[in-house]
Amino acid sequence: MLWVKICGMTSLEDALSAVEAGADAVGFIFAPSKRQITAEMAKTIAQKLPRTLEKVGVFANESAQRLEEVAAEVGLTAVQLHGDESSEYARMLFRHGVGRSRAQMRVFKTLHVTSGIESVAREFLNERCVDGFLLDSVVHDAATGETHRGGTGQVFDWQRANEFLPGVQRETRVIVAGGLSAANVADAVRVLQPWGVDVCSGVESEPRRKDAKKIREFITAARDARN
Repeated sequence: MLWVKICGMTSLEDALSAVEAGADAVGFIFAPSKRQITAEMAKTIAQKLPRTLEKVGVFANESAQRLEEVAAEVGLTAVQLHGDESSEYARMLFRHGVGRSRAQMRVFKTLHVTSGIESVAREFLNERCVDGFLLDSVVHDAATGETHRGGTGQVFDWQRANEFLPGVQRETRVIVAGGLSAANVADAVRVLQPWGVDVCSGVESEPRRKDAKKIREFITAARDARN
């Protein structure tokens, strides 16, 4: 079955909407973002969710010690490395006796679909240090000079991704994100054949507020495409 994650949770109401719609995972963003949440807030929400639901923490260039502390405090079951983390960083996570062990945690690495993605993917695959890749878009704002990673509502070049995906998918899980919504997730599933899909802004009524109807429509469209 297709794995579905609803990311950018900031309230229990939204997280429960994802549960009721059949999501496999929810995501809490601890990296700088419009949807950033504190560990304390995330813990309050996570404690009221089913134990079987995956709770994924999104981090970017965080110290390993702080990441592991937050994961233990919140009760995360997986982490998503959304910055410039190295394969060595990923390999050493959860090996210091803080909270869960590495065997109890999934570690996903975000790959932004730009030039050089193949070499980054190969580095992590060679080290066998992650449980999968999440493909996402990256947007450069020429006016401000800022780079936005994730939550942009922008779709990456699926054809570009398809040039290297077959080889990667034989070795690890691939999750597709980046500008997905109920309107295009079926096409993404058919074209890219991912293990999972991840959505944030595509199921919102506004930043930090999810739309229960959009969540249901997204999950239905994604699963129908796979079936």
